[in-house]
Amino acid sequence: MGEIFSSFWFLIIPTLMFIIFLTKFFKHSENNAKKVTYSRLPPGGRGLPIIGDSINWYNAVSSSHPPSFVKEQVQRYGKIFSCNLLGKRAVVSADPSFNRFIMQNEGKLFQSSYPKSFRNLVGINGVINAQGEQQKKLHSIASNMMRLDKFSFHFMKDIQMVLHQTVTNFENNEVIILQDVCRKVAINLMVNQLLGVSSEGEVDEMAHLFSDFVDGCLSVPINFPGFAFHTAMKAREKIIEKIDKIVKKHREERKSGDELAGNGLLGRLVDDESLADDTMADFVINLLFAGNETTAKTMLFAVYFLTQCPEAMKQLLEEQQTLKSRKNSSDGEDQMLTWQDYKAMPFTQCVIDETLRLGGIAIWLMREAKQDVEYQDYVIPKGCFVVPFLSAVHLDENIYEESLLFNPWRWLEPQNKEKSNWRSSPFYTPFGGGARFCPGAELARLQIALFLHHFVTTYRWTQMKEDRMSFFPSARLVNGFHIQLTR
Repeated sequence: MGEIFSSFWFLIIPTLMFIIFLTKFFKHSENNAKKVTYSRLPPGGRGLPIIGDSINWYNAVSSSHPPSFVKEQVQRYGKIFSCNLLGKRAVVSADPSFNRFIMQNEGKLFQSSYPKSFRNLVGINGVINAQGEQQKKLHSIASNMMRLDKFSFHFMKDIQMVLHQTVTNFENNEVIILQDVCRKVAINLMVNQLLGVSSEGEVDEMAHLFSDFVDGCLSVPINFPGFAFHTAMKAREKIIEKIDKIVKKHREERKSGDELAGNGLLGRLVDDESLADDTMADFVINLLFAGNETTAKTMLFAVYFLTQCPEAMKQLLEEQQTLKSRKNSSDGEDQMLTWQDYKAMPFTQCVIDETLRLGGIAIWLMREAKQDVEYQDYVIPKGCFVVPFLSAVHLDENIYEESLLFNPWRWLEPQNKEKSNWRSSPFYTPFGGGARFCPGAELARLQIALFLHHFVTTYRWTQMKEDRMSFFPSARLVNGFHIQLTR
C-alpha cells in the first residue's frame, strides 16, 4: 500500500505542477478573449472536466515521443484540431502548411504568447517578448550581428579556444554526466561570444548565475525564497549588473582609445548605440537564453544518437579525423579549423540535421490569434491559443520514412534535399520561421559541428547508464547521460 501511495504522489505532483504551469500560460490569453465564438473551430474533443486534455498533453511532452497525443488526435480529427487545455479551447496544428502560415503571419494575424512571470524573467524588452516594430528592430539587429560573413573573423577562433578549455581536458577513464558538460560548454561559448568575457573565474560565475536563471524559466512561477523562480529572478538582477559593468568598462576603454575594446557582440552593440541600456540588457539575456538551450541540448542529443548508431559514429569520425590530419603542423601541434574546414563537413551536417529533426528543442510554439483568422473552412477567434506542433511534422511517417529512426543518411537522398533547407522548408523547422526565425541558427550549427569535431577526435566513450529523452519541462536526457571516456 505504501508503494502504491508513493507512486500515486510521484505521478500526481508533477501533473499538478504542469497544470499550474499551463494555467499561467493561458491566463492572459483568456483575458484577451472574453467573448469568442467557437462554432467554426477545427474539430476536436473536450477531454475531462476543467483540466480537459492537460494530463494527456503532459504525458506526451514529458516522454521521448512528444507528438504521441497529437498523433492520436490527428487520426480522429485531422492535422488541424482543437482540444481543451484547462477549460480553454486551443487550436493545435500538425499541418506543415498551416504551421508555416502561422509563422509567416507573426505580428499580423498571430503573436507570441507567454505568461507575465516568464516575460518578467527573460525581460520585456528582449526579442522573445517584443511585439510589432520593436520585435522587427531587435530581430534585425540580432540577425545583422550574426551574419555568415562575420563568422570566420569573429567566431571560429573563439569557439575553438573555449572548446579546447572545456572539452579536451578530461582524464582517461573519467566518468562524466554529458548533459552537465554540454550545458557548461554552451554557457561558456555564449558568455564568451556575447559578452567578450574570457577570464575563467568570470565565465564560471556567469555560468553559475545563468544556470540558476534557466532553471527558473522552466519552473513553477512562485517568487518566494526557496523556489527556483525566485532564485532565477535574483540571478537575473546579478546578470544585469554584470552586463552594465561590461558596458561601462567598454565605454571607458573606447574613450581612452583602446583598440582592444569591443570584444564580443555586446561591445559592438554598445558601439552602434542603437539600443538603450535597459533594452540592451534584456536583448543580451534573450540571446543567452535562446542560444544556450539550443546549442547545449543538440550537442548532447547528437552524442546520444551517435552512441546508439555505431555506423554513423564511424562515418562521422572518419570525416573529422580527415580534417584533423590535414591540420597537424610539422611540430605535431594541431592547428585550428578554418571556415573552409567547417564547410567541408557534409556528413556532420547530416548528423546535425537529423539530431534537430528527432530531438529539436522547439517542439511546439505558443501563439495567440490577434483577430478572427479564417483558414480553409475554419475560423480561429481572436484571443484563441494556437499551437504549431513542429515536432509532429518532423516525426510524420508520411513525410519521413521510419521517422523515429536516427538516420542521418536520409538527408543525402534526393527527395529530402528540399526538405533540408531549414530556412524555408515547411517540413523542417527546427529554428522556427517567419519574423521570429532564430537569428543565431547558423552560429548554433557552427558551435555544434566544432564541438563534435573536438569531442569525437579526442575520446571514445562507453555509456554507463540507460537513458531516454524527455521534453518537459525542457528537452533533456532523464539521467543526464553518464559516459566513461577513453582518450
